[in-house]
Amino acid sequence: MAEHRQSRRRRYITWAVAGTAVVAGAGIAAQTSMAATVWPAQKTYTGHAFDTCAAPSLNAMKAWKGGLYGAAAVYVGGKNRGCSQPNLTASWVKSVNSLGWKLIPLYVGAQPPCQSGSNPEKLTASNAASLGVSDAGDAAAKASALGMKAGSPIYLDMESYDTTNTSCNNAVLTYVRSFSKTLRAKIYRSGYYGFTSSSAKAVATATDKTDLPGNLWYALWDKHYTTTSDWPWGSTQYTDHSRAHQYIVNSKESRGGYTITVDRDAWDAPVAIVG
Repeated sequence: MAEHRQSRRRRYITWAVAGTAVVAGAGIAAQTSMAATVWPAQKTYTGHAFDTCAAPSLNAMKAWKGGLYGAAAVYVGGKNRGCSQPNLTASWVKSVNSLGWKLIPLYVGAQPPCQSGSNPEKLTASNAASLGVSDAGDAAAKASALGMKAGSPIYLDMESYDTTNTSCNNAVLTYVRSFSKTLRAKIYRSGYYGFTSSSAKAVATATDKTDLPGNLWYALWDKHYTTTSDWPWGSTQYTDHSRAHQYIVNSKESRGGYTITVDRDAWDAPVAIVG
């Protein structure tokens, strides 16, 4: 996601190698297999969304409302979160929700052991399952503290890595399953952000689908606003409002006197339940 967790140079090396509608209740089946209680109805947004490193000021969100975008992704937590979040408070969430914005909670959890570069938190084969539990607990607590209620999705951010490294890939999938299972037990929907060439591909093509996320946000920077025509996997996968597509990165845009560098997303998936 642009320069959100890594440098622009690294992000582009990674690349080299490798209408608004709100609907209640859509896509809930994939999320409820772990639930021992009645789930809140899903809140789905379909339309243009953006993600950026730090949550914009409330004034910026006011200025940008009514333009191209109807939803914004915010980094609710994770030891690998790249930016401080001075604006991201429960009050901010409540205020932007009252303006009509839909919010997309994103959590930058542990990263793969075979990933290049250094991260404050890396998973290993031995700690993948336990880290998944603790990180999911933290993600749910962080989202709740911001006023994002049970039934909201939390999208786990997994950056690019070498999926042909079997031990590394298995460790990642163990972590993702543990994170998703724990999240669902806390009545938060499980989402996942990754690259079509690696991290998203690992989840989408896994033979064993047990406890994998029910919503997939895929990074494919082809400049096409769609969640269907460039979908690289089976047409029956992640249907019923469970897909999002990051299609442009590092787009510097100005609206109402406020300039923000954003990544553009085509969204047809769950968003936070607020209020």
